Amino acid sequence: MDNPNFKSGFVALIGRPNVGKSTLLNYVVGQKVAIMSNVAQTTRNKIQGIYTTDEAQIVFIDTPGVHKPQTKLGDFMERSTLSALDEVDAVLYVVAADEKRGPGDNFIMERLKQVQKPIYLVVNKIDKVHPNELPAIVKQFEDGTVKFADIVPVSALNGNNVNALINKLVDQLPNGPQYYPSDQISDHPERFVIAEMIREKVFMLTRQEVPHSVAVDVMSVKRQDDETVHINANIIVERPGQKGIIIGKKGQMLKQIGTMARKDIEHLLGDRVYLQLWVKVVPGWRDKSAMLKDYGYRNNDY
Repeated sequence: MDNPNFKSGFVALIGRPNVGKSTLLNYVVGQKVAIMSNVAQTTRNKIQGIYTTDEAQIVFIDTPGVHKPQTKLGDFMERSTLSALDEVDAVLYVVAADEKRGPGDNFIMERLKQVQKPIYLVVNKIDKVHPNELPAIVKQFEDGTVKFADIVPVSALNGNNVNALINKLVDQLPNGPQYYPSDQISDHPERFVIAEMIREKVFMLTRQEVPHSVAVDVMSVKRQDDETVHINANIIVERPGQKGIIIGKKGQMLKQIGTMARKDIEHLLGDRVYLQLWVKVVPGWRDKSAMLKDYGYRNNDY
């Protein structure tokens, strides 16, 4: 049955690193789509989360946190963020209630001045501040640079007010087709999501010791039988010292990464997973265009 009043559109999420964009996306979509980590800049691609009901479909584009690029990977991430804003029906500019406006916000707001679509200021992490503090927090962003369609305080972690935000978005979306099947939550192939889940565990467990010089190359995903999937993946680092950290004493760290990632992947695939991980040193991979393509960072400029 076709619903003539069906609403659909694309919505970009933008904000400084660690303001909770991925947490918000995951809450809305109801599954783990964007990797969550409190290490800055873990989201590298425009991961799309897809929210579908009988009345509407919103395709979310989760842009990487804005920062100053220092490598080709950084340039790519920066361009992904900025190009996303030109292809959407609305923008959610996410800020954290417990952080003051900073230079990154000034950069984003300058860029948002050129956007002709509705921009919503989403004040996340309201669970971390007293309600009386909200007006002062919002005032930091109301300097006339950007005219916001609305200001919506939320707690993505607890889900507070997130449904109200979704309803506001749906109200202003144009009538349109359903772009993706109802049960699809991301436009990324399983292999990409699997790689993200493994990479999330590397960040979570190694913290500051292994910075962003980590990629995951999923080499094969093979079904053994109706219940079991075999996955082989390389964790790519830039220096031998990082390899040692990821493997850990007697292989314990790599084992822990594998165990935690496997649980998430099993939840994603609904199957038993046999996961084999190797660690590979590829010096300077972030500055080699061909390797960026190999590890899933595609851009027309490369």
